Amino acid sequence: MTAGCPARRATRRVMVGNVGVGGTAPVVIQSMTNTDTADVFGTAQQVAELYRAGSEIVRITVNTREAAAAVPKIKERLELLNLNVPLVGDFHFNGHKLLTEVPECAAALDKLRINPGNVGKGARRDEQFASLIEIACKYQKPVRIGVNWGSLDQSLLARLMDANAKRPEPKDATGLMREAMVTSALESAAQAESLGLPGDAIILSCKVSGVQDLIAIYRDLSTRSDYPLHLGLTEAGMGSKGIVASTAALSVLLQEGIGDTIRISLTPEPGGDRTREVIVAQEILQTMGLRAFVPMVVACPGCGRTTSTVFQELAQDIQTYVRARMPEWQLRHKGVENMTLAVMGCVVNGPGESKHANLGISLPGTGEEPVAPVYEDGERITTLRGDNIAAEFRNIIDAYVEKKYPKHS
Repeated sequence: MTAGCPARRATRRVMVGNVGVGGTAPVVIQSMTNTDTADVFGTAQQVAELYRAGSEIVRITVNTREAAAAVPKIKERLELLNLNVPLVGDFHFNGHKLLTEVPECAAALDKLRINPGNVGKGARRDEQFASLIEIACKYQKPVRIGVNWGSLDQSLLARLMDANAKRPEPKDATGLMREAMVTSALESAAQAESLGLPGDAIILSCKVSGVQDLIAIYRDLSTRSDYPLHLGLTEAGMGSKGIVASTAALSVLLQEGIGDTIRISLTPEPGGDRTREVIVAQEILQTMGLRAFVPMVVACPGCGRTTSTVFQELAQDIQTYVRARMPEWQLRHKGVENMTLAVMGCVVNGPGESKHANLGISLPGTGEEPVAPVYEDGERITTLRGDNIAAEFRNIIDAYVEKKYPKHS
């Protein structure tokens, strides 16, 4: 944990498959497929891709009988690949019906996600919510009670609006929405416990798309419960907007010790890689010093001294290389994810930054001598020249990993 970051809140610990969420467990990364769950092969393939990229829990949509029937087959296919992936079923509107009709779906899943705003209306709401909780109890599955501001329980909202109107100083629409989100989560959790679901089988979330709303809601929620909390900015958006918004919201909360599991809800580019949201989640946690996943590559932004693109290409090459090598390194070498590498573009900060990294290389800037000194743990060990600098530096990285990071016993 970073210096000055408060200790994380003591929460209940919920087991999702073989992954602990809450308590003293590290912040867990989640993601969600965007395949048709009824497509067993396609869904299992994407789950495997997300898991291999670093998603420790993967959620899948369960919206039809065909999707529910596919879940055990997806689980079997993952097991054939030797991938023990905790799967979460995402239920809306008809979850009570699907899990009753296809009990093998409930048995195969590792967690159920229920939205209290759309499990049913009026008297049917309590009945259908109870059916879902009873199924979770029968199969001993944890539940995430996931409130979303786009589907708030309208009867609860009407009740709070009536109460708000009678206050001497009523809350504005934003304040009332925030209160409704927290109230929905807490009342639903209390109801689930009254139906027999253990408190250590409940995770809460309150998803909104506004950064300040998310921060305010989770600050309130964290002071009023000790359930593990799932963080995520819903409908965060595409590209840099989605990344920046998610980072801004989650970093504030994580720095305050709030949050036990996170998902970055990025809208992928057409045909884009779904695993990008996993990498962003890893980078948020790693740059904050909360967890380490892959060696960090430090690189300067470039300026008028670095008119050549060589250092940019080398930085990209090295970052791609360490990510590709990490699955093998992680199996063989303990602590390699904490390694830092520096790829710098000129003599202004290059040598100094390189000395602070485990391994660093300082390339020549415009008009500088065409040599690239390499530093290992602060000491200059060699100077690279010519057209094979990238390959030679990769070899130096490999040798350093073998030498410095002990092999797993």
